[in-house]
Amino acid sequence: MNLKLSILATILVFGSFNSFSQTDPQIVKKCNDFEIDGKGSGKEWDKAEWQTFTALMQADPRHETKSKVIYSEKGIYVLFSGQDEKITTKDYKQFGEIYEGDVFEVFFHPKPGLPQYFEYEINHLGKELILTLSRAKGGAVAWAPWDYEYNRRNLIKSKVNISGGKSKIGASITSWTAEIFFPNAIFALMSGTPPQSGDTWNANFCRIDYDTGKPLEWSWSPGIKKSFHELEQFRSIRFE
Repeated sequence: MNLKLSILATILVFGSFNSFSQTDPQIVKKCNDFEIDGKGSGKEWDKAEWQTFTALMQADPRHETKSKVIYSEKGIYVLFSGQDEKITTKDYKQFGEIYEGDVFEVFFHPKPGLPQYFEYEINHLGKELILTLSRAKGGAVAWAPWDYEYNRRNLIKSKVNISGGKSKIGASITSWTAEIFFPNAIFALMSGTPPQSGDTWNANFCRIDYDTGKPLEWSWSPGIKKSFHELEQFRSIRFE
């Protein structure tokens, strides 16, 4: 999402950090570690069910978007899948403003009573944006990984797969998937991490698509109204 809006403006919506959940917490199954391929081919994914997103505002509900999440002793795995028509983005640099094009997004809020939370975005071309954020009365602050440290340690692993077309800007496609592994170390700036069996976090999984020329949005948490940063609207997940 546009950081000027999502961080400097909508993030200033204050209130309870408690979970807004219309259902019981989504159980995150324990898994063995495995190699990702961008397609979700690993057998460990059979332990999780697809979670379908809600189309927000003018978004086309026919563009089905869904995700899965599982975790191991070493970190958290997330798998996205979305129907699509075109790769709408620019040749952004790594950690650039990729939210101004098509992206999948992840939000983790380990301690709902505290203001720190984590955001991750990835586009069709595998470019990423990684932020640890904190909101408080009067403003908000976002931290991005130190490029040297992040690349030296090869922290997050991610792969993207394009179906029905080529992996290039403007290409016509039918769908795309993204598979990400978040090692526990990436959450080190936040309390309540790494996840332990029985822990409950708040979270959201989202998508933005610009094929129509304006941002269309989908969210796993149906209570989202204006911004993916509405922490009080996040649903909860519980680690098995």
